[in-house]
Amino acid sequence: MALSYLSGILASIELKMEAETMKKVTFALDWTPNINHIGFFIAREMGYYKALGIEVNIIDPSADNYAVTPAKKVEKGVADFALCPTESVISFRTKTTPFDLIGVATVFQHDLSAIAVRAGEGMETPKDLDGKTYASYQARYEDRIVMQMIRNDGGNGILNIDYPAKLGVWETLLNKTFDSTWVFTNWEGVEAEVLGANLNYFRMVDYGIPYSYSPLLVVSESKIAKHKETYRAFVSASKKGFHFCQTNSAEAVEIFEQFVPEKNAKIDLMKALEISIPAFGKDWGRMNEKVVSDFLDWVYQNKLEPTRLKVSHIVSNDLLQPA
Repeated sequence: MALSYLSGILASIELKMEAETMKKVTFALDWTPNINHIGFFIAREMGYYKALGIEVNIIDPSADNYAVTPAKKVEKGVADFALCPTESVISFRTKTTPFDLIGVATVFQHDLSAIAVRAGEGMETPKDLDGKTYASYQARYEDRIVMQMIRNDGGNGILNIDYPAKLGVWETLLNKTFDSTWVFTNWEGVEAEVLGANLNYFRMVDYGIPYSYSPLLVVSESKIAKHKETYRAFVSASKKGFHFCQTNSAEAVEIFEQFVPEKNAKIDLMKALEISIPAFGKDWGRMNEKVVSDFLDWVYQNKLEPTRLKVSHIVSNDLLQPA
C-alpha cells in the first residue's frame, strides 16, 4: 500500500514537472475545422507536438463569431500562430501602424480556391458575373481580384458586392441570396456535391491572376528570435502531421472526423483529403519566392499598393529549416 501510494505521488510529480516544462503555443485557425487543418490536428493527436516539448491549443473563429480575425489575434498577442491568406500579411505590413506579420509555411503549394457560381444560371465564365451579386469576406484585394478576373475574361468588372457574416458566406450561395463567392474546392466544393448543388468554378490562374498562397501559417517576425526553438518545433511537428495524412489517409480521416463541426458532418472527408494531398506537396510548407514575387508584382502593377513590396517582408522559409 505504501509503495503504491508513493508511486502515485511520484507519477503526479513527474506529470506536473512535464507540464511546467512544456512550451505552450496557441494557434488560431482561419475557419472552423476543415480539411485544410487536418495536419495540425493529426500532429496534436499523434503526440508530435508533445514529443518536441510543446503543448498546442487550437482555437477557431466560431468562439467569437469572427469578431477578431486570426491574424489580428497574433498582433494582439492572443495567438502565437494563425492561418490567413498572403493578402492579410500584406495588409498588416502596410497599414498605418504596421505589424510585422510574416508567413512561415504554406498549407498548400498550389491554390485550391476558386470563385464559385451556381451552374445552369448563365454564369459560364467570369465575364458572365457582370451585374451579378458577390458575397465577399471583405479580405484585402478580394473584391478587386474578382472584378479583375471579370475584366480579364472580357467583361466590365461590374459586381454588386455585399458583406454577409463571414461564417455564413458559403450558405448565401447555396440559398441563392448571392450569385457567387470565394470557396475552397477541396471543402465547400466537396460539400456541394453531397448537397446536390451543381457549381461552376473560376480559378484565378486560368484568368490571369497570379494568386499567391492561402492559407499561410503566420507569426510575428520580431518574436521568432525569442521563441525560435519553440516555433521551429511547432512547424516541424505540423509538417510531420501533414506528411502522415499523405501516407496514412484513412487513419488521418478517422482521427480528424471528431473535430469537424456537426453542420459539416456529411462531407466526404476522404474525398476532401484526396483532393488536398497533392497540394500538400512533397516538402510541406515550403514557399516558392517566385510565386509570392509574381503576386506582389501584380498587386503593384494594378495599383493596389503604392510601392512594390519585398518578398522577404511577406514570407520566410527559415522555420522550415532543420534546427
